[in-house]
Amino acid sequence: MSNNLLFLLFIGALVGASSGYLGSFMVIKRMSLVGDALSHVALPGMALALTFGFNPMLGALISLTLAVFGIWYLGEHSEVYPEALVGVFFTASLAIGILITPEPELFETLFGNIESIKFVDGLITIAASIIIFLVANQISKKLILGVVSEDLARSTGIKMQKVNLVYLVLVGLVVSLGVKFIGTLLTGALVIVPAASAKNVARSVKGFQILSSLIGVFSAITGILIASFLGISSGPAVVLVSIAFFVLSYFFRS
Repeated sequence: MSNNLLFLLFIGALVGASSGYLGSFMVIKRMSLVGDALSHVALPGMALALTFGFNPMLGALISLTLAVFGIWYLGEHSEVYPEALVGVFFTASLAIGILITPEPELFETLFGNIESIKFVDGLITIAASIIIFLVANQISKKLILGVVSEDLARSTGIKMQKVNLVYLVLVGLVVSLGVKFIGTLLTGALVIVPAASAKNVARSVKGFQILSSLIGVFSAITGILIASFLGISSGPAVVLVSIAFFVLSYFFRS
């Protein structure tokens, strides 16, 4: 096994663990479609990065951060539900992104190319993954209490608007890590599917979070190995492996 493949497996495992962990909160909060929609929001930022010659991960992060703040602000200051706002941002971003993405890079942008991940991308992924786990762990109990009752959470002094904003920023960050890995069309699946699989068999919230991260890790590693062996794109392979875990967890639950 080459050093490059080991490097890619390590990066994939970090992205899988971070995605699965944040996805567990998304399933608890019943926001599953938000993760998928946000992955598409990254497309215009990546397109601009490719056009002007800077790191696509940075472009994706800028695009996602702007969208997250826009969704949060409009959600707090209008009567429109956040899910509807996400849908508006999602469709607009997808249309703009496809329109401005250079044609030679369009397929890679949509479906990812793990071979394009460089050493600096790996360092960014390591640092970002540490931040994601540290911050998410700090707001974990607040998020869960907010799911039980936002009024109860507010009565204890928790500012749920800020907690929800921080969580959405973390989701945007993990999506920006995954876009070069499995593409803008499929990154949302790495956030949602491992968490949905873990939900089928987990007995506690803590167990659910841990299992969701582990399934994300195993999905990423197995998918990369299969893609490397068969010479296919890693994005679809990783997602199909995670779907296989979901099917197994469903029957195991039954």
